Parts: sequence; structure tokens; C-alpha cells
Amino acid sequence: MKGLTCFLVWLLLSEAQAFEIPTNGLSEFAEYSDFAELAPGKFQFVPDNRRYERSLPGESGEEREDVDQVTLYSYKVQSTITSRMANTIIQSKLVNNSPQPQNVVFDVEIPKGAFISNFSMTIDGTTFTSSIKEKTVGRALYSQARAKGKTAGLVRSKALDMENFQTEVNVLPGAKVQFELHYQEVKWRKLGSYEHRLHLKPGRLAKHLEVDVWIIEPQGLRFLHVPDTFEGHFDGVPVVLKGPQKAHVSFKPTVAQQRKCSNCSETAVDGQLVVMYDVNREEKAGELEVFNGYFVHFFAPDNLEPIPKNILFVIDVSGSMWGVKMKQTVEAMKTILDDLRAEDHFSVVDFNHNIRTWRNDLVSATKTQIADAKRYIEKIQPNGGTNINEALLRAIFILNEANNMGLLDPNSVSLIILVSDGDPTVGELKLSKIQKNVKQNIQDNVSLFSLGIGFDVDYDFLKRLSNENRGIAQRIYGNQDTSSQLKKFYNQVSTPLLRNVQFNYPHTSVTDVTQNSFHNYFGGSEIVVAGKFDPDKLKQIQSIITATSANTELVLETLAQMDDLEEFLSKDKHADPDFTKKLWAYLTINQLLAERSLAPTAATKRRITKTILQMSLEHHIVTPLTSMVIENDAGDERMLADSPPQDHSCCAVENDPHFIIYLPKSQENICFNIDSEPGKILNLVSDPESGVSVNGQLIGAKKPQKGKLHTYFGTLGFYIRSEDTKIEITTETITLSRGSHTSILSWFDTAHVAYQRVLVSVKKEKTVTVTLNKELSFSVLLHRVWKKHPINVDFLGIYIPPTSKFSPNAHGLIGQFMHEPSVRIFNGRPGRDPKKPEASMEVKGHTLTVTS
Repeated sequence: MKGLTCFLVWLLLSEAQAFEIPTNGLSEFAEYSDFAELAPGKFQFVPDNRRYERSLPGESGEEREDVDQVTLYSYKVQSTITSRMANTIIQSKLVNNSPQPQNVVFDVEIPKGAFISNFSMTIDGTTFTSSIKEKTVGRALYSQARAKGKTAGLVRSKALDMENFQTEVNVLPGAKVQFELHYQEVKWRKLGSYEHRLHLKPGRLAKHLEVDVWIIEPQGLRFLHVPDTFEGHFDGVPVVLKGPQKAHVSFKPTVAQQRKCSNCSETAVDGQLVVMYDVNREEKAGELEVFNGYFVHFFAPDNLEPIPKNILFVIDVSGSMWGVKMKQTVEAMKTILDDLRAEDHFSVVDFNHNIRTWRNDLVSATKTQIADAKRYIEKIQPNGGTNINEALLRAIFILNEANNMGLLDPNSVSLIILVSDGDPTVGELKLSKIQKNVKQNIQDNVSLFSLGIGFDVDYDFLKRLSNENRGIAQRIYGNQDTSSQLKKFYNQVSTPLLRNVQFNYPHTSVTDVTQNSFHNYFGGSEIVVAGKFDPDKLKQIQSIITATSANTELVLETLAQMDDLEEFLSKDKHADPDFTKKLWAYLTINQLLAERSLAPTAATKRRITKTILQMSLEHHIVTPLTSMVIENDAGDERMLADSPPQDHSCCAVENDPHFIIYLPKSQENICFNIDSEPGKILNLVSDPESGVSVNGQLIGAKKPQKGKLHTYFGTLGFYIRSEDTKIEITTETITLSRGSHTSILSWFDTAHVAYQRVLVSVKKEKTVTVTLNKELSFSVLLHRVWKKHPINVDFLGIYIPPTSKFSPNAHGLIGQFMHEPSVRIFNGRPGRDPKKPEASMEVKGHTLTVTS
């Protein structure tokens, strides 16, 4: 399939110019002075947290209330949880009572890792439905019939473990609109309970607000709790009904109860409704549930003695940890050390550009040793760079030496817990090389857990590092309580109860067995195994579990009949009869995604990718390989929602400036890498008919790397001729000019700046979006790096969504592709680098060598 191929083209400056169609003679490398003089005028400035607008010069000059003319008729959320498989539907109905068209936003936060399965909306009688397509197919369909005045997207959220699904539509006066989103997720057991979170975000008062959570657990409910997450505002509003195996939680505040205060027009419903519960666990062999050709096995035995552990704490003490982060980390570590048991062994490795150890070998967790370790940690003064590679290798060496010398209890479990807030800046900087070094040195009985702190840490790298070495990773942000999050993370992985857990299902018709964890079981968690079987050949499933506890080898057996669940599920209209199938698909796809990121060869990755894609399409879910296409019955208006990418794009953002351009006709991704030098100004887009020009100025890295000085965009300039408006964006400020009037914003602002047909939206420390006449839009992304990084610098990225609003005369490095030229790629052949095949690309009369 062509769509997954990405071709890279390196353009010298002369090649870029030759690639261009001459129109009005504007150089591809125009200077900013070419559009420095602008006509007089003023900008309208509207901060996000204000509910009024100021009139433009020449109008009344009076402040007026921005009255909300959109009525939220109903906001309904329904979740059904059947044996930990949760299905959630969020529905919103609105009407535009204004005499003017209004933009209406449907913004839903969903748990990270949940799979969206369906979305629909009805706008004034016109219904839009969704289908799941392979990503490039979805983008091609979208580009053929882009919906006017409507957008949809799935983006990462700053919130921990959350993503946002967002839809925005322009609604005519008197029109009604209805949105409905479906998603599914598996509830994982952590710290002895399951937690179901619903982020309620109606955005305004709702005439009818209803939230229902139905829980059906055949094992039986041990407890159920709804904590107060709204600071007492809705005290007594949630209603909880609990039976032996079923429960119902309802949350239905009246309009008066929704108000922030008695005379407020804002809603207090903006937060998370949380339901916590656990199930009965009487059998050590766990719960085996068999239904409709699929089985699920939940294994979480209680009342076991903890296994002794050997634990290395590897703590980042570089300069970026200075202040609150380090103080909270120290406080958390002191509490964690107090939790160690006498039979445990431990040590501490702290690192910046140098590596230090509290002890060069593992020591028993006696009171004396713990007190000494606390004193050592309290004296840490953060400074310097970050040498992650050497720190991990030192921790691995300590564990390996202890194991090789026979100093470790053969029944113990060995762990490394890495706590860091940044990318490597000293020693080995290449992330893939660090992964390789760790993998080559760590022993098979050691698990590596990673906790990333702050916004700058490369969390994808930490996930790969942990997943590859029998552990998990978690991220917390700098604005959260580092201490409590670190302790919570430690508690999840610090109580090993069983090791070498093996599941066996001795039936030839049992296939495609997958599970959610490695072969160690930690207290408060749960191992979930799922598989398929042939119901015509098999009416019951036997499970044999072998494991090692603190004192003995265990063999646990259980047997489940296929008909055991049928009668129970048939009696409840809220029960999901497909829960075993969905849970198996969820586990399998997530397992394959993890394997795909660690695939040792391109062929293996292609094979895994094909399987994930087939399953995603078959089960109708949005994954990193699929997109949701939302279209009307006629098929002439479409929107597109992509899953946030799991892997980095084909061109790393730390390389020289590049563009990734999707060509729907040929279904190719073309990546352009610009070979230039600091100070050069590149013309990205120039359209003589729309009067839009976009230029970018390059900056250089602090020093060359492997003989090459990388360059980045440090400044992006926009000139909109029809509005006499200039916007200049750097890594520090956003400057808006119109004649003698200039407005300067910081990246620390969140605001909307509007003038006539131009809207500039700033999202704090994230993006600037420039929109012209609600038709043309440009997004500028801010990439921050550690200030003391020896090589990298802050830089900007630019993204232009597909649009047909540029004229055929548009040119520039990106502009020339706004109307797709004919592209032919041929003569595939081995490249100079064995990992990078070459081919020839013919476009606009030129033949270029490209790299795959």
C-alpha cells in the first residue's frame, strides 16, 4: 500500500528555486523587509477568560456583554461496564437562538488509550455518520470533500492520561445540532481497585443534564465508592444503588444546582465524576469468563506474602530538577524508603553529568541503612546535565554483580525505578543507542520502570525503554504534586506477590491468547488474559496457572462453562454481550502496538502493522493507524479525526527544517528536508490572488553534531495584504502589526486577537493559529528544549491543513503543492545507506533522487 511510504527529498537552495513555478517574480528567499511597511489600524484583543468584547475604533466604543445565544438543551453521558469492559456514550443537543450564525464546539476529554468507535452529528436535519479508514485513505477522502465551517480532531491533552476529541461547526440562526461520541476502554486494577473517570465538560448550563454509570460484574462487587471531586458543590446529587453483582450511579443536577453561584450564568459542571470499585476475589485461580467464542481470565490473588525485592532507585539530579520538583522528589523518596521491608535490598543512584551511588552494592533495608540513605538524599543539590545512559548502566551493573555473586535471594524480584525530567544532554545522546545499551546489559529477571516528570521529558522514549524491559512508564507534569504521584507510582510496582506466572489453556481450538502484563504479579494490580476459541468444538475451557510465591511453587486450576454467563447477562439490558470480544481486541491491539514500536526489522514491523490495521478496521476503532471519516449522506462534506501518532513522524523534529506534504491523488507522503544555513529566509507560501505570504527564517543549533550544523525555524512571518496585517512569531513573542499600531503577546499568554477577517489564537506554550476569513488557517507549534542543552535550541514548526482556498498561482516551498502536481516515483533501488532505499521522483518536469 502506497499510503504508508514516506519519501524524503533534500533540496539545495538552487534546487528549491528550480522546483518553483515562476509567477510574479517573488524570490523564494525574500527578506522580511519586503513586507515591513503596513497600513494603520488596530487589533481587537479578547483574552480567553473574559466574557465581553471591546468595540473596534470607529464603533460605539462601549463595552457590551457577550451574551451566550446558544442553548444547551441536553447533555447526557452513559457508561456501561461489563466485566471491566467500559462503553461510554456522550451526547449533546444544542440550538442557536441568535440572529447570527454561531460556532458551536463539542469538546470531550477521553482517557488516553481508549478507542473511539463511533461519532455522529445532526445539523439542522442533516446527519453526519462516521466510518473507520486506513489513515491515508481517510485523508484522501477528506481532501476530496472537505466540510465547510466544520472541523473535527483527536489531540493530546495536557491532562494526565487524557486526550481531547473536538468538533467545531458553524450553526445557522435557529438551527439545532446534536453530537454523539462512543468510546471503549478496559478498566485496569491499580492499588486494589478499578477507577472509572468521566470528564464532564458541557461548557454551559444544560436544561437536562444526566450521567448514568451501570456496572455489571459477574464476580460480585466487593465495594463501590463515588468520591467528591467537585469540592462539595454537588453534595448529595450523585445517587448510588448497589446490589451483589450490579450497581447504578446517577448524577442529574438541576439547572439551579449546575450554577457556580445562585445568580451565575456559568456552569460548575467542569471536572471528573469518579466511580471506584473492586470485585470479590475468593478463588486464587482467578475468574475465567467464557462467552461467544472468546474468553477472558482475570487473575489477582490476595492474601499472599510479598516476595523480597532488590530495588535500584535511579534519580535525575540535573539542574532542571532544581526547586519544587527536587524538594517533592526528596520527600517522596523518604516515604518510599520507609516502606521497604527488612528482607528487601536496595541502593540509590543519582545522576547529572556525573554518576554517583549512595552504595556501590545492594544493602539490606535495615533501619540504620534507611536512615543513612535519607540523609544522603536530603543533601542532593541539583545542577549540571543529564547522563541517562551511564546512570542506567551503573544500576544494571550493581544488580548484575549481586546476582552473579549469588548475593540475591533466588525467590526475589529485581527492579530499577528511573525518575527523570529531561532528555539526555551528556554522554550518549542518541535515544536508540541508549535503548540498545540497556537491552544488551540488563538481565531477563530485571524490570525497568520509568517516571517522567514535566513537559520536556521524552515520554515516548521512556515508554519504549520500560516496555522493552518488562516494566511500565508513567508521566506526571510539573504543575502536579510530584511527591504524591511518585509515591502512587511506586506503590503500583513495589509489592511483588508472584513471579514466573504462566497461563496454559490445554485446548487445540484456543488461539490468539494475549495478556496485559509480564510474568510478575504485583499486589493491587491484575493480570488479564484473553483469547479466542471455537464454540462448535469447545463447550468449556480449562486454565492451568503455574507461579512462584514467596514460599512455594503454585499450580492453580479452574474450569469455566460457555453457558455460565449467558443467563446472567440476558437478565440485564445494560450488559454488553460482546464484552469478551471487545476486551480481547483491546488487549491484542495494545500488545501489537507495543511490539510494533520495538520491532527489530522493517519486515516484522510491516507484518505487525498489517495485523493492527486489519483488526482496527474489523472492530471499527480509531487507532494510530486509522482515521475516522465523518461525512453526510451525500458524501460531499467530510471531516477527519486522527488518533494522535504513537511514533515519531518519518522526519524527526530535531533534524533540519522539513515539510511533510500528503498528496491524495498519488497517496504519497513527501518529506522535504531543507539544506541551508542560519539567517537564510525561505518563502514558504506566496499567493498573489489571496494576498497571503508566509516566510521562515532559519536559526542554527549551538554547535555542529557529527560534522553538520542543524538548522531550525526561529521566526515565521505572515503578511495578509487585504488586511494590511503582519504577524511575526518567534520562540519568545508573537508580534502583530498594522501600521503604527503594534501588539506583542508572549507564549505564556492564552488569547484570541481579532481584526476584521483575521483571527490569531494563542494557546499557552503550545500553538499559534492564524485564520483568514474562517477559510485559510496556519498553525505554528512551539518546540521547547532544555535551556542548557549543549546542542539543541527552541524552534518553531508550521502546519497548513488541506485547503482548496489557495489559487492555482500559489507558490513557495509549500505553496506550490496546494494544488497537487503530477508525481511519479519509479526506479526503486538500494541506497548508499542500506537502511534507506532510493528511488527517482518526477515532478513538474524535474527528476530528483529521493530516499524512502
